Amino acid sequence: MIPFLQIGQLAIPTFGLMVACAMLAAYFLLRADLARRGIADKKSGEAETLIAAPCLAGFIGAKLYHLLESPAELFADPIHLLFSPYGFAWFGGLLAGFGTFALVAWRLAKRSATSGKNVSLLTIFDAGSPAAALGYGVGRIGCFLSGDGDYGIPTSLPWGMSFPNGLVPTTERVHPTPIYELIVACGIAWWLWRLGTPAAGSRRPNAKPGQVFAAYLILTGVARFLVEFIRINPRSFLGMTNAQTAAALSMIAGVILWRWTQKRYREKS
Repeated sequence: MIPFLQIGQLAIPTFGLMVACAMLAAYFLLRADLARRGIADKKSGEAETLIAAPCLAGFIGAKLYHLLESPAELFADPIHLLFSPYGFAWFGGLLAGFGTFALVAWRLAKRSATSGKNVSLLTIFDAGSPAAALGYGVGRIGCFLSGDGDYGIPTSLPWGMSFPNGLVPTTERVHPTPIYELIVACGIAWWLWRLGTPAAGSRRPNAKPGQVFAAYLILTGVARFLVEFIRINPRSFLGMTNAQTAAALSMIAGVILWRWTQKRYREKS
């Protein structure tokens, strides 16, 4: 594995590099989706804000959540742990990133109402869903390259891999779960993009507002829930990992939202 790219005296963490690539991939896909839906022109700068603000908040949330999981370690060496390039919790990043995206999206929806576009908050969440799925998948390449412990349990399958030079090394052949997640995330992003594709001659997609986002919550929840069975994360709540608990809640929320949108627009029609 390649935890760092060495360029002269400069060591570039591959995890951080791939997170930057994930942000770029998500940005271009989101910008294209906002444009095709008529929400914001590609030159408006809205996509930049919708990506940059949640990503920054996600980094902070992931770091703080990880630190607060082990308060004794934090108090023992707070400066080192606060500024360490390692130690991020996916769940903390999810909470902070999602909350910030919701705030930025709400402000965009409010501005659209004053300009006469009347774009709903759910429509903006729909536009952000394929980008979120793609960005997550690309970011997982960083976990794979750095060998940061996000790999799976030992396996005898022919594609099992060892990470002897990883940040969390192992010489056993294990499931390369970041690769699994990359493949699934790209498939989810592609399907969500198709689901949100407007009908011919229209800017309105066939899916009702909120349904692409609902599908995102369900599909990504299922994917993360299943992959956790072959991950090395510790179990906590009802024998599930923290990520599985979050994934289960995501699936439940997605099903509720999908059924609500179906009922809402059936009543309107």
